[in-house]
Amino acid sequence: MHIHEDIEICENKEIHTDLLKHVRDTLPEENQLYDLAELFKTFGDSTRIRILFVLFEAEVCVCDIAEALHMTQSAISHQLRILKQSKLIKSRRDGKSIFYSLADEHVKTIIAQGMDHILEDRQ
Repeated sequence: MHIHEDIEICENKEIHTDLLKHVRDTLPEENQLYDLAELFKTFGDSTRIRILFVLFEAEVCVCDIAEALHMTQSAISHQLRILKQSKLIKSRRDGKSIFYSLADEHVKTIIAQGMDHILEDRQ
């Protein structure tokens, strides 16, 4: 192998047909891969990540999120709309207030695993 811009590549082109068959047999459908990429794009905004971390700890209303993050309710509402469209959060009405929370344990797991991943080299 030789190194090209810190990426190692094979010197000889050799196709491993058994491995390639396994990959092709297990690769999700294109529309599923697209949806997964779109989901991860939603995580690609630091404001949305901050909101998700607030919701990781508690179910709260827009006022609480805005106060915790030192942002306007309007800015928070815009990001909540995106998170809700991606099915990462859910809401419930209690009188005149609407409380937001993470949609399910999968969202908690994604956030926790992401933090574990970025912290593993820092320990």
